[in-house]
Amino acid sequence: MKIGIIGAGIAGVAIAARLAARGHTVEVFETNDYPGGKLSEFKQDGYRFDAGPSLFTMPMFVDAVFEDSGEAAIAHFQYERLPIVCRYHWEDGTYLNAWAEAPDFAAEIERVLDVPRQKVLDFLTKSRSKYLVSGQIFLEKSLHKLSTWLNLRVVKALFQIPSMDIFRSMNAVHERDLGHPKLVQLFNRFATYNGSDPYKAPGILTIIPHFEHGIGAFYPKGGMFSITHSLYKLAQRKGAVFHFKQPVQEILVEKNKIVGLISKGEHHLFDVVVSNMDVYYTYKKLLPHEKHPERTLQQERSSSALIYYWGIRSNFPTLQLHNIFFSQDYKQEFDKMAAGEVSDDPTVYVNITSKYSPNDAPNGHEAWFVMINVPADQGQDWDEIIARSRSNVIRKLSKALGLDIQSLIATEAILDPRSIEAKTASFQGALYGTSSNSQMAAFLRHPNFTNRLKHLYFVGGSVHPGGGIPLCLLSAKIVDELISKRTF
Repeated sequence: MKIGIIGAGIAGVAIAARLAARGHTVEVFETNDYPGGKLSEFKQDGYRFDAGPSLFTMPMFVDAVFEDSGEAAIAHFQYERLPIVCRYHWEDGTYLNAWAEAPDFAAEIERVLDVPRQKVLDFLTKSRSKYLVSGQIFLEKSLHKLSTWLNLRVVKALFQIPSMDIFRSMNAVHERDLGHPKLVQLFNRFATYNGSDPYKAPGILTIIPHFEHGIGAFYPKGGMFSITHSLYKLAQRKGAVFHFKQPVQEILVEKNKIVGLISKGEHHLFDVVVSNMDVYYTYKKLLPHEKHPERTLQQERSSSALIYYWGIRSNFPTLQLHNIFFSQDYKQEFDKMAAGEVSDDPTVYVNITSKYSPNDAPNGHEAWFVMINVPADQGQDWDEIIARSRSNVIRKLSKALGLDIQSLIATEAILDPRSIEAKTASFQGALYGTSSNSQMAAFLRHPNFTNRLKHLYFVGGSVHPGGGIPLCLLSAKIVDELISKRTF
């Protein structure tokens, strides 16, 4: 079959590799002059920065793309497991290292916060159990195919729903099971992994800590962009052709069936089209004459991000690859975001790739990716927010680290919701498509296909199973299986 793919984000690259490996003729159309979408890189004044996602979990999903394409992943893509996942800091000077191994993590929490280690281990055991019951089933299969629901494992899982905390918020589960305010705040942070609010998101999302402290957090050799680069090269080896700086203007439809697409005014005919573009813009821009699933498209957006990329003229030996500096009032921070505003005391995330890739910064310097969570773009005065937040972030980090951070910034680049939308066509700059702030969020996401238009499929963070590298890769796997089972 001839298959056209719209967008070379990580899901688009992965589905290109999978489908090309099956012998299909695959062409990918990308607006930018580089692959990866959010998962890209850039260099500035002697520093290299990963532009987007900075945390790498579930590496087996990357490996699977290689293995399912008939290649050994290790020959093209290597990574190492982090001994310390993250270093957490609070305003009162408290800090702790989140060791990857659960017993070590629990011991650290007991030492720093005086919370019995067994309480933490019990919580992580529950997290693992929830994932094994629900995650592997509902994340790795289409929720919109009858065959999924007729599976015996799914039927068994449905009987365990009452124990999955789906009707409690993440915060309520953490207060019940962990208790200590600092520990609750630490685990509430996991809601931000899919752009959600821990005070609204369902407790089933407490499966997320298992990704880090059960399976592990990792660092890819060469940085996060090596995930994109390795899969892009795989897709090319399998025969996929990439057209960069070639945006798609419209998807061609005849009698409710997709027949191709238009790019730069030229018609390209395909048997199947897969969109890795945000599902909102896929409909609004590329299918202007078709009926749109408005209820789906108008759902609440996930959070976005404000990122400062800083080249720092110093080394900070006590900092890790991943570092969190918490706000004093976490609830207030999320309430502000819900109102479309940004707190003056934000939680700050600092990622320092030069800890593991020394060439990312000049000798004696570090490359910092400094991020705060912000709401999706709804017309806020982002120039004012950027300036105000920059001052607040520098003040916060300077106090915590005991140095004037402003004086150490050698170079700077900034990414905000407006530029995220402009560069990646993510509606309102939302990082994860729709939010997961309701019990039914997983079921309300757009499916990986549509019954209204034959031969059209969807991958990426705006559709099932959700945003983030692991789920985007799973969306590609799901669509690969759907196309393979389809009779044309």
